[in-house]
Amino acid sequence: MKTDTERPPLASPEPAPEPEVRRRNPVLRFLGELPGLVLMALILAVLIKTFLVQAFFIPSPSMVPTLEKGDRVLVTKIPYYLGEPKRGDVIVFEEPDPGRQPERGLISGALHWVTQTLGVAAPDNEDYIKRVIGLPGDEVEGKRGRVYVNGVVIDEPYLVDETAGFDPVRVPERMLFVMGDNRPNSLDSRFGLGVNPTKQPGVGFIPIDKVIGKAFFIAWPPSRMSGF
Repeated sequence: MKTDTERPPLASPEPAPEPEVRRRNPVLRFLGELPGLVLMALILAVLIKTFLVQAFFIPSPSMVPTLEKGDRVLVTKIPYYLGEPKRGDVIVFEEPDPGRQPERGLISGALHWVTQTLGVAAPDNEDYIKRVIGLPGDEVEGKRGRVYVNGVVIDEPYLVDETAGFDPVRVPERMLFVMGDNRPNSLDSRFGLGVNPTKQPGVGFIPIDKVIGKAFFIAWPPSRMSGF
C-alpha cells in the first residue's frame, strides 16, 4: 500500500537530438577552394620567376654547340645577388637599348607585367643570351683565330670555329663584353662597337644592371637535358 509520502521517481530527461551534420560534397568543397589555390599558385610562380629561376627559349643558333636553336634553358638569378658575372658565364640579358614602351594605365600595366612574367604575353623588348668574355677594365682583342684578354689568349674549349680578328677594345666600368659560341654567326659585342670590319649592328657593351641571370641547365628537349 502506497503512502502519501511515496512518489514515483522522476524520469530523467531524454537528450535532445543532435543536429544532423551536413557533409559537404568533396567536389564542391574543392571547387570552392580552387580560386584561392589558383591565386596562390600564380603568386608563387611570379615570385620564383622574378627572384629565383626563369626559363628561356633559345631563338637562334648563335650559341651552338653549347646551346641549339629551340633549346629551353633554366636561368638562375641567385649568383648575381651575391656577386658579379665572371668570364665564361653564359648570361641572359635585356636589350641594352630598349625601344619606347607603349603607354599603359595602372591596371593595364600591372596585368601586362604579370602576364609577361608568367610567359603568357610577349616581352616589350627582346632578351639575349651570350657568353661573358671581357670584364670591366679588360682589353679584348681577336687575332690569329683566338681571343686575347689583356694580351693573354683565353682557353675556350666550347668553340668549334676560330674567331675572326677584331680590333682591341677596352671594356668600360660596369660593362661586359659578350660573344656567342658560334662565332661566325653571332651579332654580339664585336659588331655593336664597330670593331669588326663588317660594321654590322650588334649589342655592344652590356651594362651589368641589364643582366637577368646565369644560364645553367638545358631543360628541353629531354634528349639534351644537362648542365653546362
